[in-house]
Amino acid sequence: MQQKDNQGLAPPRATDPGWAHGTMVNGGRQKIKCKYCHKIFLGGGISRLKQHLAGERGNVAPCEEVPEDVKVQIQQHLGFKVLEKLKKQKGLRSKKNSFVPCFEGMEGENGDDAERIQKPTSVQCTIRRRGKEIIEGTSNRMKRRRKQNFPAATVVARPLRQSFASQESIYEADVAVARFMYDAGLQFTAANSYFFQQMADAIAAVGPGYRMPSYHALRNKLLNRVVQDAGAYCDELKKTWEVTGCSVLVDRWTERAARTVINFFVYCPKGIMFLKSVDASGITKSAEALLNLFDSVVQEVGAKNIVNFVTDTSPNYRAAGKLLMDKYKTFFCSTCGVQCIDAMLEDISRIDEVSEVLAKAKRITQFVYNNGKVLNLMRKKTGGRDILQLAVTRLASIFLTLENIVSLKDHLHQMFTGAAWMQSSFCKQRAGLQVAEIVVDPFFWSFCEQTLRVSKPLVSILQLMDCEQRPYVGYIYDAMEKAKKSIIAAFDNKEPDFMPYLNVIDQWQEDFHSPLHAAAYFLNPSVFYSPSFSSNKVIQKGLLDCIEILEPNVSAQVTITSQINFYEEAVGDFGRPVALRGRESLAPATWWSLYAADYPELQRLAVRILSQTCSITRCGRNWTMFERIHSKKRNRLEHQRLNDLIFLHNNLHLQQRKTEAVKARSTRGTLDPICLEAVDANIGDWVEDVGSMESEDLSWMDVTIPSERTFVSHEVQNMDDSVDSSDDRNSDVTKGNARDVTGLI
Repeated sequence: MQQKDNQGLAPPRATDPGWAHGTMVNGGRQKIKCKYCHKIFLGGGISRLKQHLAGERGNVAPCEEVPEDVKVQIQQHLGFKVLEKLKKQKGLRSKKNSFVPCFEGMEGENGDDAERIQKPTSVQCTIRRRGKEIIEGTSNRMKRRRKQNFPAATVVARPLRQSFASQESIYEADVAVARFMYDAGLQFTAANSYFFQQMADAIAAVGPGYRMPSYHALRNKLLNRVVQDAGAYCDELKKTWEVTGCSVLVDRWTERAARTVINFFVYCPKGIMFLKSVDASGITKSAEALLNLFDSVVQEVGAKNIVNFVTDTSPNYRAAGKLLMDKYKTFFCSTCGVQCIDAMLEDISRIDEVSEVLAKAKRITQFVYNNGKVLNLMRKKTGGRDILQLAVTRLASIFLTLENIVSLKDHLHQMFTGAAWMQSSFCKQRAGLQVAEIVVDPFFWSFCEQTLRVSKPLVSILQLMDCEQRPYVGYIYDAMEKAKKSIIAAFDNKEPDFMPYLNVIDQWQEDFHSPLHAAAYFLNPSVFYSPSFSSNKVIQKGLLDCIEILEPNVSAQVTITSQINFYEEAVGDFGRPVALRGRESLAPATWWSLYAADYPELQRLAVRILSQTCSITRCGRNWTMFERIHSKKRNRLEHQRLNDLIFLHNNLHLQQRKTEAVKARSTRGTLDPICLEAVDANIGDWVEDVGSMESEDLSWMDVTIPSERTFVSHEVQNMDDSVDSSDDRNSDVTKGNARDVTGLI
C-alpha cells in the first residue's frame, strides 16, 4: 500500500520543473518514471529525465512520446542551467556575456542600450578563448547541444515555459501588461495586434532581466530598422506590378472638423501597400485640383503598371477619375464597390417598411446592451451568442444584426416570455414592455424576413469583396446579376413589390459598373464554362474596351481578338483534363498563367484584368497620428519621422492581413458589441443608452463574456449550454465568470 501511495508523488518542496513530467517510483528520487513513454530510470535522478525529455543523446535514449512544446521547454530550461553554471565558473559579468537575441545596431543614443544588448550572431553565446572564438563548452557534444537547445533568433510563437509557471505568476504577468496599457492609454483592441504575442514570445526567449528599449531607441534606430523592413516588403510587391498590374485605391477620411485626409494604397495579388497620405481639405471640392493630386500618384506608381484606379463615390472624385482616365487612356477609373453596395443598403433602409423594422430591431439591441441582467439572460438563452453582428461597413452590420435577430427568434421569444423575465422588475418597466411587445409581435418577424430577402444578396456581395484570399473582380458582375434575380424571385416576380428595391440597385450599379467587371466575368473560367453563362452586349463591349485600353499596341490587339476563339472552344491547353479541374479550384488569374502559355498576348491581358480589386482597403484609423503629420505647426525633421510612422503603421497592418495567424484571430470573439472603440462599422447608436431604463445593481464587471463570434456564422449553440472558464488565454468562448472583464470594453 505504501508503494502505491508513494508512486506518482514528487519529492517534498521539489521546485525543479522536470517533476511535472515524471513520477517517483517507490518513493526514491533516483528511480523516476517518464509520464509520456513510461520508461523507468534507475539512476541519474531528475537530470536524467530532463535529458531524456529534451532528446539529448549520450546518457539516455530520447523520449519518442514527449509533446513538442514540452521538449522545447525542457531544452530551454537546460540551456539556461548550463549557461548559469559556466558564468559562475568563469566569473563573467552578465552584461558582457548575455545571449539576448536582439537586432544588430540597436544601441540607444545615450548609450543606455549598451548595457542591455550585444551584437549577436544567434541565440548561442560565444566567447574568446586562446585566440579563437568558440562556443561555450569544450566538447563537440556540447557544441551540438548548444546548437540544439538554442534555436535561431526567430522566435517560435508558443508560450515558452508557461507550464513551469504558477497560475499566480501568470496572473501577475497579465496584470503587469494591463497596467502598462492603462497607463499608456492604449486601446484594448491593441491586444488583437498580430505582433502582441510575438513581442511576448521574444521577451520570454530572452529570459529574466530583459530591459525594454528606451525612448530614444524606439524613435530612432529601431524605427529606422523596421521602416527598412517595411520598405523591403513594398519593394517585393512592386516587382510583381509589371506582370499582374495593380490597382490604386483612394481612401478618403473626413473628420468632424471638416478636415479631409486621402490615403493612397496600391493593390496587387501578392499584397497591398500604403503609398502616402495627403491633407486634401482645400481641394476636395474641385475636380481639377483632385486630378492634379491623382496625376502625381500615377506618376509615382507608373501609368504602365496601373490597370484600375479606384476612387470614392463622391461626385468630385468620380469626375476627377474620369478626367484622369481621359488623360492617360491606358487604365480604367471606377468607384469603390463596397461603398456602392453600402449606398444601396442605405437607400433601402430609408424605405418606410424597412425603416420601421430596423427601428424596432435597434430598440431591442439598445435595451439588451444597456442592462447587465438582461444581457446576461440573453447570453444564457442563446448559448453565449450576441445579437449585434459587426461587419465591414455600418449598413452591412445593421442588416447582419437584423439577420442575427431573426436567427435567434425562438431564443428571444423564450427569453421575454419565460419565468426569469416575468419575475424581474424589467417586465414592468415601460422600456421592457415595449421590447417584449416587439419580440412577440408576428408582424415584426414577417417584415424582418421580407427585409432580409432584399438585404441578404447584397450583404453577401460585400462579404465577397471583403475576402482577400483571391481577387474577386471576376465574380462581381455575376454576383450582381444573381442578386437581382434572387430579389425578384423572393417576391414571386411581382413587379410592384420588387421594383422599389431594384430601382435603388440599378441607380448605384450604373455608377459602380466598369468594363473591367464585364471583361473579368467573360475571362473567369469558372463562370464562362458553366452552363448558366450567357453573353450580352455589355459583356462584349466591356471586353473590347479592355483590349483597346489595356493593350495600346494595335498589332497585339488584333492577335488577342483572334486568340479569344481558342479560349471559347477550350482548344489546346485550355482543354486539358487538369485545366478542366482547375476551372473551379484555382484563382482565375492563376488558371490563365498555367494554361494559356500558347497565347501570350491574351494570357497577359487576362492575368492583368483578373488580378485587380474594385474596392478600397481600409486600415485602422489613427486620427491622432494624422493630425500631427498634417498639422501646420511642425518641425521638418520630426515631420519626416511622422511620415515614416504612418508608412510603417499602415504597411505593418497590411503586411500581416493575409497571414494565417491574423485570419485565426479575426474569427475569434475579439470584439464585444459594448466596446464602442472597436466598432469600426460605426453602429455605436445601436448600443446607445437611451436613458429610458431604471438603475440596476449590476455593473460592467458582472456581465458575462460573449462566446465566439464571426462575421458570417450564425450557428447558435444550445440555449442551455454553458462554458465556464477562468482564463480566456487560449479561447474566447468564455462564459459564466462574471468578474472576468477582458472582453467587455
